[in-house]
Amino acid sequence: MALRARALYDFRSENPGEISLREHEVLSLCSEQDIEGWLEGINSHGDRGLFPASYVQVIRAPAAEPPAPAAGARYANLPPGGFEPLVPPAAFSAPVQQLPPPAAAEPFQLPPAPYSGSYQPSQGSDDDWDDDWDDTSTVADEPGVLGSSYPDYDAAGGGGPASARYRLSTRSDLSLGSRNSQQPGHPHHHPGGGAKSSATVSRNLNRFSTFVKSGGEAFVLGEASGFVKDGDKLCVVLGPWGPEWQENPYPFQCSIEDPTKQTKFKGMKSYIAYKLVPSHTGQQVHRRYKHFDWLYGRLAEKFPVISVPHLPEKQATGRFEEDFISKRRKGLAWWMDHMCSHPVLAQCDAFRHFLTCPSTDEKAWKQGKRKAEKDEMVGANFFLTISVPTGPAAVLDLQEVESRVDGFKSFTKKMDESTMQLTHTANEFARKQVTGFKKEYQKVGHSFKGLSQAFELDQQAFSANLNQALAFTGEAYDAIGEFFAEQPRQDLDPVMDLLALYQGHLANFPDIIHVQKGALTKVKESKRHVEEGKMEVQKADGIQDRCNIISFATLAEIHHFHQIRVRDFKSQMQHFLKQQILFFQKVTQKLEEALHKYDSV
Repeated sequence: MALRARALYDFRSENPGEISLREHEVLSLCSEQDIEGWLEGINSHGDRGLFPASYVQVIRAPAAEPPAPAAGARYANLPPGGFEPLVPPAAFSAPVQQLPPPAAAEPFQLPPAPYSGSYQPSQGSDDDWDDDWDDTSTVADEPGVLGSSYPDYDAAGGGGPASARYRLSTRSDLSLGSRNSQQPGHPHHHPGGGAKSSATVSRNLNRFSTFVKSGGEAFVLGEASGFVKDGDKLCVVLGPWGPEWQENPYPFQCSIEDPTKQTKFKGMKSYIAYKLVPSHTGQQVHRRYKHFDWLYGRLAEKFPVISVPHLPEKQATGRFEEDFISKRRKGLAWWMDHMCSHPVLAQCDAFRHFLTCPSTDEKAWKQGKRKAEKDEMVGANFFLTISVPTGPAAVLDLQEVESRVDGFKSFTKKMDESTMQLTHTANEFARKQVTGFKKEYQKVGHSFKGLSQAFELDQQAFSANLNQALAFTGEAYDAIGEFFAEQPRQDLDPVMDLLALYQGHLANFPDIIHVQKGALTKVKESKRHVEEGKMEVQKADGIQDRCNIISFATLAEIHHFHQIRVRDFKSQMQHFLKQQILFFQKVTQKLEEALHKYDSV
């Protein structure tokens, strides 16, 4: 008997390895066993892939079945970590034509999607992880980290005991399974009573979206729960321009100096170490690129609504060349400046550990590293750490928030296009200065020297000064050619370094905006359920309160981006124009020297 199934609903594939279904379509199944809520089969078009098990009804009829895949190839289309089960179509408010499910069907329960950070630490030949860094031994847990003695506090309710650690939860009293059983079309649905509790906000079909993986969806739907220390709280305040991050009460800077080549394993392994000197400690530490890479990975995972600056790119060959080392140091200096300037990132425990742990204390480094990697305030729990203003004046208008976010989205798109264009133009101009302009000016200088040599054949005493002046003019043009070749290091290269850093920021914001947009969508859906009398107002208010937290954080991050952007581009353009003025002053001075040589002719 061949295994077949009939599609109960339409399904549109959104990820590699999935196939689309049409209602009533008959499919051939590769196996009746589902993979975390997904089945693998072949649709009527001959496409093979995965689709939600809840969208089909298994039937049995003799049919020619394609050969089953080999054991090693069965899950070839399954991404790492498997697929998260999807919400049944009954969760949608729009009615759909449904075929009755099998009599033995059990209520479909959808567990919260665990956090799945999208960042993968880069691996390369210049900074491979060492065995001593990957020691899998664990550090003893600190006493009192978790316990049952902490009272529960609702995230929106605020308040708490005098202790420095609070239990925050956004979970609602009604489990997802019991809520699903109240949905129309569910096998356990009983029409009539409990109409206001029958509808829930649906989950995203795409379980790999940033909104889901960041934990934003679980938080908005009230499924986050964890302990928050006072030191972990991230405060958003209302400033003159709207929400902004609370300033760091102890601002500092950190210099990156003296990159040096070092070796280990008796010279078999070479690497570059950078000297870091934080201004608030004055104690220097040495860090390799892999340490920067590890820190970036932790921060990108922990802060889904904060733009963590990108690191300079790795390079497999030529990484010990002086030009590459100098360029990377400048890129890391920009990165460090943005880290220290961010009110949240600068106070992060992992960043402080990175800056202050002595280079020679390997045990202390590993303990701090493991502590950061065991941080529980990631994913949905991260949003519990955000503290926002309260009171009527702090209520955000959803339409205004959406308008501001859409405006910023358009701004970032245009800025990204402009920075790419300017980078290309500046790079071309620098290339011409280093090669073309230098060559052309030196050709002019060579021609003047040739004329001077020709005049020397005259051997007239009164023409000697003219010959010397012509020769000096040729030398002046040679020098000007060298000026052009050296100038990009002084003005254009710093501009391109800044543009590269901002291109990284601009690449971050689509995901940040996606999280906020996803939260707004859930609020709109909950309001629609309230208007239809399918959801209690209190439950919808909780969703809106949690969406406000994400909106406050997003607007605060947008404000910080604009603030730091104005500071950086003002400073960099002032530097660029000053260097241009100095450059042309040097050219003018050289030409004036050549001009004065003709006074004695």
